[in-house]
Amino acid sequence: MLNEQILTHAKIVTAEQVFTGTVVLRDGVISEVDDSISQLSQAQNLNGDYLLPGLVELHTDNLEKHLSPRPGVDWPSASAVMSHDAQIIAAGITTVFDALSIGDVNPKGKRMQQLPGMVDAIAKANAADMTRAEHRLHLRCEVCHPDTLSVFRDLVEQPLVQLVSVMDHSPGQRQFALESKYREYYMGKYHLSIEQMDEFIVEQVANSKTYSDRYRRAIVDICLARGLSVASHDDATLAHVEESAAYGMTIAEFPTTLEAAQGCRRLGMSVLMGAPNIVRGGSHSGNIAAATLAEEGLLDILSSDYYPASLLQAAFTLGAQLDAADDSTGAGLARAVTTVSLAPARSAGLHDRGEIRVGLRADLIHARAIGTLPIIQQVWRQAKRVF
Repeated sequence: MLNEQILTHAKIVTAEQVFTGTVVLRDGVISEVDDSISQLSQAQNLNGDYLLPGLVELHTDNLEKHLSPRPGVDWPSASAVMSHDAQIIAAGITTVFDALSIGDVNPKGKRMQQLPGMVDAIAKANAADMTRAEHRLHLRCEVCHPDTLSVFRDLVEQPLVQLVSVMDHSPGQRQFALESKYREYYMGKYHLSIEQMDEFIVEQVANSKTYSDRYRRAIVDICLARGLSVASHDDATLAHVEESAAYGMTIAEFPTTLEAAQGCRRLGMSVLMGAPNIVRGGSHSGNIAAATLAEEGLLDILSSDYYPASLLQAAFTLGAQLDAADDSTGAGLARAVTTVSLAPARSAGLHDRGEIRVGLRADLIHARAIGTLPIIQQVWRQAKRVF
């Protein structure tokens, strides 16, 4: 059959286990999964490598790096989207929620000016079937910025918007409970002088008091009315989590403490942490380690955040840690892979992908592992090879 592909002699990673077998693809979906080795001449022999579900990325600002590859350089939006897409698919990400920031905390930044061009370029590339990954939009709303609500109201009408997160990066709370960490991060990232940093802190604290609570409520109300998934960001205390849950948020991005993560689990919010946190062995901001939450059974979703290739590597690293802790072989990897495929897909309301199971989309990765470092060989999106 011309529309049939057979992938055999692969370590197949399902949501429950890893076993050697065969997967058959027909008409863009998975039609058969079994533990035998096909002898058919047309079968592609994966030589014992891994076959995994395509990754689902909920939160990456990787596109911004391609739009501003150097300070003062603005790259054409359409070209930036294609370059970003190539990096995303090479990382095994077949569904990506491009995180676009509304409300720029960088006093020298151009995010707000770049937003319309980014949205337009992504929409046109998707519509023209130019991208290899499927792109959707995640609007990251900085609620302490004066213009956030008005810009959000304009952009939320775009059909590709399916996820919204609300955040407040003002100093003295959440991710930056310690002002010293806030100073270290922003002075280093944006090259501010001490005097500029002092003025910046005063402005951000004042804006937070003026706008944050009002904008958070308005944005969440709009999202719930439109049936969009909503995420909190950097919850640090039980009070933060209770507030987020009361707003109807279902995803907690990057909770900063064990107390917050425990509260999320109790209140039914999925905990999302950064894959770079797993790969690097801890948080660059000094917050709770993702591996610690995994050990406590409190980690649901991983996101590549600022480094696309970290997503699959984190799954293999976490899988090895879970297997060692449980004295098992394969079950840990299966559990870890759900954090980068099935769990994010379900959290975003995508029930047709994220798992190697009959009837789901044939979004797949062929990877060879060198220790805990996966080397991607091939990627398919709806059974079409895209890498």
